[in-house]
Amino acid sequence: MKLLHTLCHLAAPAGNEAPLTEFLLNYIRQNQVSWRVQPQVFSGDQFQDCIILVFGQPRTAVFAHIDSIGFTVRYGRQLVRIGGPRAEAGYRLVGQDSQGEIDCTLTVEEETGELGYEFTREIERGTELTFRCDFRETEQAVQSCYLDNRLGVWNALRLAETLENGIIAFSCWEEHGGGSVAYLAKFIHEQYGVRQALISDITWVTEGVHPGQGVVISLRDSLIPRRSYVDRIRRIARESGIAHQLEVEGSGGSDAKELQHGAQPWDWCFIGAPEDHVHSPDEIVDKRDIASMLALYQVLMREL
Repeated sequence: MKLLHTLCHLAAPAGNEAPLTEFLLNYIRQNQVSWRVQPQVFSGDQFQDCIILVFGQPRTAVFAHIDSIGFTVRYGRQLVRIGGPRAEAGYRLVGQDSQGEIDCTLTVEEETGELGYEFTREIERGTELTFRCDFRETEQAVQSCYLDNRLGVWNALRLAETLENGIIAFSCWEEHGGGSVAYLAKFIHEQYGVRQALISDITWVTEGVHPGQGVVISLRDSLIPRRSYVDRIRRIARESGIAHQLEVEGSGGSDAKELQHGAQPWDWCFIGAPEDHVHSPDEIVDKRDIASMLALYQVLMREL
């Protein structure tokens, strides 16, 4: 879990993913020599802070968003949400402006619900603040802020070690409306003819999805994927014997939204481990679900 520990400590709220992009590019350069196949790496201005890795003769693309939720300093001591973070008075928030490091406390106005912070000085407007990372690991689970979606990124990096044919796309802005997957999907489709995708992201523990019972294959959220594609994935999962669960939700979304709303005919399926305490500093995921997530992705990228 050392890699996951490092990923969770890197602040990369939506719109300011560059620090994590730089880490990922360095990680890829240092580690790809030991991977089964050396990928083509696409990054730079035309991809903004996104990264695309192309292995062999790809048939399927994995999308993993690298951004997180957080807060933006407004005026005075006001805060504005980035995405949908849980906001409880007393949460510790960290960041940096031109005056130095910041370690402050979230405040919530009881009557209005307005968000603010307590700190020894005013923080410069436009500064991003993220949850202070307290990474905890036991034999059964890992707990930290930003497992959504650092765990999806971890899964993609571990998948890269043995991937022979496929594409891994690290996307941005997912937590705050999206915007990058459209041009990533266009590039991938036009250059490689790939039009089927897996979404490496983290879902929720609910009354029907339980920790420790395997990775989740989502049958729908606010959008509905094409049934024939999902049925293929379910068949491969059953035949593999890898522990998995099925999810049916009426809300929520992911990078798949831009695939389904785009101009190319993409098939997609969200597959990820379930977490509890969603969008808080205390997100928790069972290690058995992490293991089954990686195992299922390895099988699917061979079989699809």
